[in-house]
Amino acid sequence: MTLDTPRDELTVHLEQAILVSVALPDRPWVGHDPLEELRGLATTAGAIVAGGITQKRDAIHPGTYIGKGKLDELQGLVKAADADVVIFDNDLSPAQIRNLEKATGVKVLDRSELILDIFATRARTMEARLQVELAQLEYSLPRLRKMWTHLSPMKGGIGLRGPGETQLEEDRRLVALRIRDLKERLVEVQARKEREVRSRSEEHTVSLVGYTNAGKSTLMNRLTGAGVYVEDKLFSTLDTRTRQWHLKDWGRVLLSDTVGFIRELPHHLIASFKATLEEARQARLLLHVVDASTEAAEEHIKAVGKVLDELDCGSKPTLLVLNKVDRLADPLSLHVLQKHHPRAVAISAATGQGLDELTDAVIEALSADFADAEVITSAGNGRVQSYLSAHADIYRQQFVDDHVIIHCHLPRHLLHHIQGRGVQVRFLDGTPLPGENNEER
Repeated sequence: MTLDTPRDELTVHLEQAILVSVALPDRPWVGHDPLEELRGLATTAGAIVAGGITQKRDAIHPGTYIGKGKLDELQGLVKAADADVVIFDNDLSPAQIRNLEKATGVKVLDRSELILDIFATRARTMEARLQVELAQLEYSLPRLRKMWTHLSPMKGGIGLRGPGETQLEEDRRLVALRIRDLKERLVEVQARKEREVRSRSEEHTVSLVGYTNAGKSTLMNRLTGAGVYVEDKLFSTLDTRTRQWHLKDWGRVLLSDTVGFIRELPHHLIASFKATLEEARQARLLLHVVDASTEAAEEHIKAVGKVLDELDCGSKPTLLVLNKVDRLADPLSLHVLQKHHPRAVAISAATGQGLDELTDAVIEALSADFADAEVITSAGNGRVQSYLSAHADIYRQQFVDDHVIIHCHLPRHLLHHIQGRGVQVRFLDGTPLPGENNEER
């Protein structure tokens, strides 16, 4: 894929698809319908689902992933539906894809390739398109052989780098060079993004994270009036957006909407989208939005937790938000979720239900980052006094000789802005200061 490739060519647009899902001991099905999520992915990619098969196995078949009986059934379904593509809810090896395509006579995609395809069609900004292209190329590099099975080795000679070189080897070099170029460009993007996020270090930042289609963008619009694009499809948001959210009796926070996660999200995508997810990595608080109306909610919570761990965000302060309570078929399911997650807040971003409780919970969580502090500096240190007036709640100020003692309610994460030569700081609750001694020498 290149940046100039038309988006319509990156999708299984209007193709008839047969879906396949295999349950293994270490990869059980989620929910009552094993094909539900794959059906949503295929539909998002533009396919028309014409049928599907499922199978439980103790181990995969090394050649075709599914057993011979299911392969025969798959061949029959492909023929009966005049299907164009078979989509697996599992990751396949290049050899398995080649064997399945030979047996069925149609294109075969695995779960990772389908997700990458969707990301390619959803990428809007140059940054997102670079990230998707890198992920696709890294996925495709070890699979290039199946794309060139029609070529025979070229004989060596004048103008060739060595005897026996093949078109495949040349293409591998070209792909490797393109990957290197993309990584270099994304390093620049990452550095720029980090500088941009760090420039907001004095702000209270909150980031929305969650499973794809959990309602993050709808919640963003409800809280900020941002007008973020909302669609009832998977991965409708790829590019991070940040808007102001004004909390009553508190002040302003910056709220960011991020790309949705999914079970078994391809590792290449997580790595490529590191810059996009920088907002979540640097946020003071994460709002983990969950679709409480789906029976797979608990599995979605675990999947998002796994991705957050990969991003080194697993220990970050997080508030669980149980969304879409207006769609609950059985209120008992919400009770079960709340029993497992007693600090979660139940809301409906669509109707506004529970948003006051969410606001209160966010204020409480952000307040945990504050502490009562005593700051002692020279009476002539206007820089520190001015900074505290702007960023802290000063409730007592006392001048002693040529020094001023300021008692204030201070955000802990802003401490480094006032520490320095001639400034003493201590938290009144006895909490030790981060880093070195509180009096810089």
